[in-house]
Amino acid sequence: MTSNKLTYTRSGVNIPKADNFVRFISSISRKSSKSGDFRNIGGFGAISPIPSKFKKPHIVTSTDGVGTKIEIANDLNKFDTIGIDLVAMCVNDLVVQGAIPYLFLDYISISKIDLRKLKDLVKGIVKGCDIADCKLVGGETAEMPGTYSKGKFDIAGFSVGLVEKNKILNRKIKYDDIILAIPSNGLHSNGFSLVRYLLKKKKINFKTNKFLKKELIKPTKIYVKELSKINDKNLINGCANITGGGLIDNIKRIIPKNLCAEINLNNIQTLRIFRWLYSMGISEKEMIKTFNCGVGFCLITNRKNFSSICKYFSKEFKPYIIGKIIKNSKKVRLSGKISW
Repeated sequence: MTSNKLTYTRSGVNIPKADNFVRFISSISRKSSKSGDFRNIGGFGAISPIPSKFKKPHIVTSTDGVGTKIEIANDLNKFDTIGIDLVAMCVNDLVVQGAIPYLFLDYISISKIDLRKLKDLVKGIVKGCDIADCKLVGGETAEMPGTYSKGKFDIAGFSVGLVEKNKILNRKIKYDDIILAIPSNGLHSNGFSLVRYLLKKKKINFKTNKFLKKELIKPTKIYVKELSKINDKNLINGCANITGGGLIDNIKRIIPKNLCAEINLNNIQTLRIFRWLYSMGISEKEMIKTFNCGVGFCLITNRKNFSSICKYFSKEFKPYIIGKIIKNSKKVRLSGKISW
């Protein structure tokens, strides 16, 4: 007589709510301008054709999350932009290889299904996919009582891109190329554990600070459209997404043997949020190691291409020169000092 109490619902998992959410995702993804003929939401797997325009297509994949920026979203009870961050963290890594983002899948794990929160998350993911010109074709939502404390969740994304063999980047970097910085629009999705530690240590309530409240939740800039256009025109030899690890750790990943990225920190145009963090006591060394410091992407190109590249960017994200490729066994060499 007691067996009817041993149910999945009583254990904390609500299947009807989950099904309701899947129907919502299917509906909103169909409304996306990029959904095309994809109707796989809720199925066992997404089936996608390879576009016929590619002659020698290579598949590029990327997976990532947004780290502890999730806790900022929780603190602000604002979840409609964190999905944009998720897409950005994945597709910005695809364009580093010269790929055009094609498909995107998400994974959401949460203590208990909260339809308002989850719907806002997915709205952001769909918006991010629209900006990146790719398709949300599936994913997974896991209700995990006992694994996450009340109200907590995590998200991860997986993206697939396609690139023609002769368009693959970072194989063409050569001596005397110039290094361009493309501005970030803020912190993006890196360094938030340090930011949150600072806020706690300094006892700063960012929820009542208009500047911090806006900056900390601002979604990551998606660079796909601009970079896809300039790569299509064969204007770049290489590029790096400046995420966790900052300039040094990310640029050195793409520099060929016996070449070096020589960067003049004097040229970096930083942003107010980074000047504020520096003023709070974070050393310059730590700032450069942890944050993008105002540089969201780096492009490596022949000097003659500089003016042509600039035409593809709005004023806010106009590239500027921060260095050049030299001959040296050290992958990255910094000089100068950022003006805080």
